[in-house]
Amino acid sequence: MGKIYFIDVTNRDGVQTAKLGLSKLEKTMMNIYLNELGVFQSEFGFPTTHHETLYLQANLELAEMGVLQPIRLAGWIRAIVSDVETTFKLVPNIKHLNISISTSDQMISGKFQGRKKREDVINDMVEALEAAKAHGAETVGVNAEDASRTDLDFLIKFGLAAKEHGADRLRYCDTLGYDNPFTIYQTTKALAENIGIPLEVHCHGDLGMAVANSLAGAKGAIDGGQDVYINTTVNGIGERAGNADLVAVILAVTKSKGFSEKYQLGKPIKLSKSWKIAKFAEYAFGVQIPINQPGVGANAFAHSSGIHADGVLKDPENYELYGYEELGRGDPVMVETGREIIAGQYSGISGFSHIMGKMEVSFSSREEASEILELVRYANVEAQKPLVEDELLFIAKYPKIAKKLLTLTPLE
Repeated sequence: MGKIYFIDVTNRDGVQTAKLGLSKLEKTMMNIYLNELGVFQSEFGFPTTHHETLYLQANLELAEMGVLQPIRLAGWIRAIVSDVETTFKLVPNIKHLNISISTSDQMISGKFQGRKKREDVINDMVEALEAAKAHGAETVGVNAEDASRTDLDFLIKFGLAAKEHGADRLRYCDTLGYDNPFTIYQTTKALAENIGIPLEVHCHGDLGMAVANSLAGAKGAIDGGQDVYINTTVNGIGERAGNADLVAVILAVTKSKGFSEKYQLGKPIKLSKSWKIAKFAEYAFGVQIPINQPGVGANAFAHSSGIHADGVLKDPENYELYGYEELGRGDPVMVETGREIIAGQYSGISGFSHIMGKMEVSFSSREEASEILELVRYANVEAQKPLVEDELLFIAKYPKIAKKLLTLTPLE
């Protein structure tokens, strides 16, 4: 049987969300949390975008240092040779890529405006794939954008060409959330059987079915004989109505009726890290977790009805499929109601040393403390919000990496 893996795209698809975004430090922290959770791969950014270059290089350095291990860090680019060339010029040590091109007739006619035909789409993909491999990419996933509105025979032809030229996976993108659990199951099963390489399922929530479609798509791929890589974002943040929520999909895969008995994870997931990453994403994006969000919403374990309260007090399994402790919840949240010293862009050395001392961080000299404080100031300027404790600790531990993350070099 094939196995299920997770590829999180928060740092690529999530940050594309209109009106939202993350600082480079926040994106780095997201990668750290995803690694702790057990996610197989983070789609960590856009290697052709100049303002991402130092961030991408810094995160690859963290991987080499063992900080971001074993998670894989993959860049997203268009499936054109010029993007491949730019990628390896700006980020020469990148090892994993996903290359993307639209495959549906709607996109070919409505997006390419007559400049491409179906054969051009395949040719562009193959040329980009071969270029990426020639530059030393260890793995390349090929993305079929708008796959759910693509003719199945053409999609199989596209996938076979990708396989023939060395693709490691085919990403089936339900770009507009058009699929339902029945159609995506049939399609991914057919693709797995007819193409014969692992699949990714990338589902959006325009019709409210992103999590259900991810589960059904994964089932189809495995029933067709292949591993499957489910694409997610933390808290479902994504374009328009969002992507498949990471925690909700993990819960669906591991807790839904009879599913995990047959369809198993390829690597362990530490569900206990769910609360931490969800709350960080809430703070970093500035988007409150919905009260009814599976697992991490404020009401996920709240009971008011007399019958429910009585039942859950007698035995939590009466009205809870899983325990809050499993998701890392249950610790009290401390809220300062008296004097509070905050590290900000105008902080001084005395207040900053006080804050770090509370976290049991000491500095060998005033000069060292001043250097770290200066980095913290810049991080606050970029994020425009106070840093969380983990961010402060990261800067203190990896000041050279932090400096690279905070450095922007606009084109002249």
